[in-house]
Amino acid sequence: MSSGKRRSGQRVRMAAAAGGSFPDAGPPLDYTAQMHRLCCDIVARLPELAHIDMQRVLVCCCRARKPGTLGVYATLTPLRFASRRTIERRRGRLWTIQKVVDESGREMLYVLSFYLPRFQDLPLDEKLTTILHELWHIGPRCDGDIRRHPGRCHAHSRSTAAFDEWARTLGQRWLAQQPPQSLFDFLRYSFRELGMRHRAILARVIRRPRYVPLPQTSGATWDHLATSGRPGGAEAIGP
Repeated sequence: MSSGKRRSGQRVRMAAAAGGSFPDAGPPLDYTAQMHRLCCDIVARLPELAHIDMQRVLVCCCRARKPGTLGVYATLTPLRFASRRTIERRRGRLWTIQKVVDESGREMLYVLSFYLPRFQDLPLDEKLTTILHELWHIGPRCDGDIRRHPGRCHAHSRSTAAFDEWARTLGQRWLAQQPPQSLFDFLRYSFRELGMRHRAILARVIRRPRYVPLPQTSGATWDHLATSGRPGGAEAIGP
């Protein structure tokens, strides 16, 4: 089976203006483009995140299947296995991860997804904590692997609560630098309120990259590129 490539997706209408929209509702909001600009500013201002190259992180949105704020808010999907490998052995088979490229054909290393409307309906401070939580998952080399902590809980360390508190601290440090309000003003509103302020909400949507089995071979064609273990996956924040 060919691994193929997954393009950067298409921008779709996540919501049209609500019936009670403001008479002077603004132009359509490209949600993922605005989120990308916000993340670029965050990593530029915080030295703890200076290693992140947002040009290799594809920001997209998913539709939350159930209403309410209970569930997954965002995920970071790494596009490499541990130690930056593109191939890994699992249960006797070799696997690779489907490649994702942007509009220019540049290969992405991570897919950062936000679940709407659930994420947008969080309070502002929780939105910022969620964003910082996912960005902190990006490995210190920004090489497609996640940040790995010692022990069995390598994704969140021993305490998810401590992980979230660190993300909250980073968010507060970013706000303390007084970034332009225009960068994060869209986070001040619920999804419905945002829909009332804009004629439409647009967002990039992409199917989650798949794990693809490699053809079986009689020799060790792929073995020198593979490691034993479990393929990495999406890391989520939420109750």
